[in-house]
Amino acid sequence: MFNNIPPITRNIIIINVIVFIATYLLGDQMVGYFAAFYPFSPLFKSWQIITHMFMHGGLMHILFNMMTLFSFGPILEQTLGDKKYLILYFASGLGAFFLFNAWNFVEAQQIISELQTLDINASDIYAKAAHYFGGIPKFNATTVEGQELSVQYYNLLTTPMVGASGAIFGVVAAFATLYPDAKIGIMFIPVPMKVKYLLPIIVLISVYLGVSGNGGGIAHLAHVGGALVGWLLARNWRKHLYRFN
Repeated sequence: MFNNIPPITRNIIIINVIVFIATYLLGDQMVGYFAAFYPFSPLFKSWQIITHMFMHGGLMHILFNMMTLFSFGPILEQTLGDKKYLILYFASGLGAFFLFNAWNFVEAQQIISELQTLDINASDIYAKAAHYFGGIPKFNATTVEGQELSVQYYNLLTTPMVGASGAIFGVVAAFATLYPDAKIGIMFIPVPMKVKYLLPIIVLISVYLGVSGNGGGIAHLAHVGGALVGWLLARNWRKHLYRFN
């Protein structure tokens, strides 16, 4: 069955599995180099913009992502062709990265401003983040508020973004754009729904969770960024996709 998957989707799944196994074996070393840190963090490396798409935080994370890609990817790969499908996948992943970190930038600036009002130097926290060791260091803040803000800024600088979810949300959004009346089933919803109705609901929930801060450690705005890019690309390609038919 696996050999029947179109080559690009198959190879993306294989690479993700290989990287997941390598991360399990090497641990923090892989995360430090290949997960995507906030671009203004001392831990950020330029290649992380791409490599984070092949990193995952656990078995259920990679299983869910790869099953979703397996469900939607082959159809789009055959419909769009190799070149457009690759553009869709990686552009969606980049869109996820940039929207998520644009929101991180807004939050970082707000935290820095509040630290300054408390006469706390954000550069000191930045310096501690550069020597990240997996725990929370001691900060110079003398108040509870200052300590909380210092921890928030430190966590923003040292918490990496991992996963193919943004790229895969782009694939799902493109599928919904090209095949809006297709019905799919999803957990907790007993009746299959048309994907053109289901996707906007998921995106709106992701926007709320991402902006409200109730995301539970999930980069919901990355999903939104990926879906937005996937929708824009598919919307543009749809005009010319069947022009010779």
